[in-house]
Amino acid sequence: MEAKAILNLSTLVDDDFANAVELIFNSKGRVVITGIGKSAIIASKIVATLNSTGTPAIFMHAADAIHGDLGLILKDDVVICISKSGNTPEIKVLVPLIKSANNKMIAITGNKASFLGIQADYVLNAFVEKEACPNNLAPTTSTTAQLVIGDALAVCLLEKRGFSSNDFAKYHPGGSLGKKLYLRVNDISSVNQKPRVNTGASIKDVIVEISEKLLGVTAVVENDKIVGVITDGDLRRMLSKTDDFTTLTAKDIMSENPKRISPDAMAIDAKEIMEDFGITQLLVENNGKYDGVIHLHDLVKEGII
Repeated sequence: MEAKAILNLSTLVDDDFANAVELIFNSKGRVVITGIGKSAIIASKIVATLNSTGTPAIFMHAADAIHGDLGLILKDDVVICISKSGNTPEIKVLVPLIKSANNKMIAITGNKASFLGIQADYVLNAFVEKEACPNNLAPTTSTTAQLVIGDALAVCLLEKRGFSSNDFAKYHPGGSLGKKLYLRVNDISSVNQKPRVNTGASIKDVIVEISEKLLGVTAVVENDKIVGVITDGDLRRMLSKTDDFTTLTAKDIMSENPKRISPDAMAIDAKEIMEDFGITQLLVENNGKYDGVIHLHDLVKEGII
């Protein structure tokens, strides 16, 4: 029932939606979003989404507004009122106060003919036929519709502002989301050991290097340039093919032209390369010279995966 209601919202979008986006985009103030009950909770979420996508917003509870919190609304602010019926007592008291201060008002309501719908400068139609609640009482479908309209506003404003992933990173520096946006390969590889052998290294030396550096891999390097890579998988495959490896060298078992990445690349890019090629390590190359290793486990530890 909620899914059907969301699909129907697209048929209700009219010029008021576009005008509301333009109003907020051109506003010199913030967006103040208000509501009561479950609509107030939806208002808080929309505020959070707008703030994280470049549109300054603040929440004001409708009941608190008429008991002193109206001072939150500044001269250039745009107010969004959310109410399914548009006729609640708090809204009827609050709306005239907002209009008397000459702030532009956008309504998100399921009833365009309501007190709120008539008084608002722009109405975003959140009509739903019925709540998902069996008794058609608990706000379910209606609050879902309100949330979707709020997301639609945020995305339209994000696109109009040309809000990029770099902008997003500024507002989300913490947690795994932030790390995906700002963590670079060098941030990880610089604290790892840098396993390396030359092309003439014995298999014993290769095994010792891989074991001691704990990354399951070693670069094969000549004059600081990467010429190959040997993983613990390469060692297992070698042992399955030969019983005597005393005469073999790193060059004999290495994989040439290994995948590599710049230390300045984003860690999320390293993840994508590993996934695309089914590998668990990447060699790091800085200006043509070997600079270390980044491992899949590093990305897991940092929350990138």
